[in-house]
Parts: sequence; C-alpha cells; structure tokens
Amino acid sequence: MAEYFQLKKDITIKPFAVYANQDICLTVTGLGKSAMAAGVAYTQALFTSVEHPVMVNIGIAGHRDHPLGSLFLINKIIDVDSQRSYYPSLIFTPPCPTGSIQTVSKPLPVYDESSLCDMEASAFYETAVRFTSSEMILCLKIISDNQLSPVGNIQPKQVAGLIKAHLALIESLLTQVVATAASITVSEPKLFEPLIQRYHFTVNERMQLKNQLSRWDSMTDHQSLEFDSAPFNSGKDVLRWLDLKMNNTDFYL
Repeated sequence: MAEYFQLKKDITIKPFAVYANQDICLTVTGLGKSAMAAGVAYTQALFTSVEHPVMVNIGIAGHRDHPLGSLFLINKIIDVDSQRSYYPSLIFTPPCPTGSIQTVSKPLPVYDESSLCDMEASAFYETAVRFTSSEMILCLKIISDNQLSPVGNIQPKQVAGLIKAHLALIESLLTQVVATAASITVSEPKLFEPLIQRYHFTVNERMQLKNQLSRWDSMTDHQSLEFDSAPFNSGKDVLRWLDLKMNNTDFYL
C-alpha cells in the first residue's frame, strides 16, 4: 500500500509505523482494540489542523462462507464485549458489497453465520468518530479466513496480497469521500464559543469539542445541554462529560 500511494516512512515516529505523503497517512496499528484506539488517536494528534479528516480502517476479517479475498464496506459494527452497535454513514452508492462485522477480543472458535468478525473495527470507529463525522469514516474489510481456510492459516505475505488486489477500488473510495469532506461547511454548534471562552481547550481538544457538540445535536435533534451545575475545571472535564452523556444514549451514529 505504501508503494501504491507513494508513501514514505517517517523514521522520527517510534510508537507506530507511519507512512505518509502530502495527502495520506498510513498508520500500522497491529492487532487488537487497544492498539487500534491508540493508533487512531496518535495519528489524529499528528494532523490536528485538518478540519474534516477522512479516516479509513483497512484490515482483514473472517467469515464462515465468504471467499478469501472478498472486500466488504462495513455498514454496522457490533462490539461483542460491550454489546454496542455503531452505524457508519454511507452517503454514496457502495462500489462493493456491504456487511456487518462483530469485533471480539480474541478469535472465536466458530464463525458467525451472518457477520464478519475482526478484533479492531469497533475501537477504530469509537475513536475516529471523536475527531470527525461519521460520513468521513470508512471501514473496509477483506476476508482472510473462513471455514475452509481458518485463521491459523493466515500468513503476512498473503494479507499484503489480499489488500493489494483492491488498492484501485480503495483509491476510488478515498477520492469520493475526500471530495465530500472538501465540500462540507459545518455550522458551529451554539455552545462551542461559550465553552471555549469559559474553559481552556488545546487545539486538538477544540476540534474534539466541535465534533462532540455536532454529534449531540444530530443524535438528539438539538436537545439542550445543561452545563451550569457540572463541576468542570478544564476542557478535558467537559469532553469527558460529553462523552459520558453520549455513551448513555440509546442511539449511536
């Protein structure tokens, strides 16, 4: 992928392998939800000036019956541990099949009949939606294992080959979503200015605040938020409180 998009490895970055050019950053996070969440947050911290970042998870997944190498654009993510569901907003006609995915903490002994299965998608979406809108988030999964070729057969070179076969389509999807991001003009949430005047937010925290307030407006049809009685000492306290409020709602973007 780095070669296809002409990305150069940034040797000054140590926590993750990061490859980038002027427009694209590829971060190799490794397996698991914790690694994925850290990788997304770390990457966003590198590019805080981007107002509407497009975030894409390109990875592998298992399924009982789908052929190896099949590509799916995910439209529903289920975290098996928390039982929360997330619904990425697809604002275009997908050029490939769509499907739901279950995210687990360890490989399952039996494949699910309907959903794909991986170990990162829910953490990717949960973290990414803190920094950008759902429309700017894509989760692409390529089938790497099934009943006939179980997870123990997966080899690194095989995974690279599976991804390489879909790079032209991935580039097409990126181009489409980037064009959408460039055309978006988001009105500033009404509480944004009062809050940044009242509490200290870093540049990155201001971006998180704007996204969180916009999500709240969308999720609740602009229901008011009462901050006066809450004991906030900093912008971090505000963001934590907002996160808790949204996690306690029944609807997830």
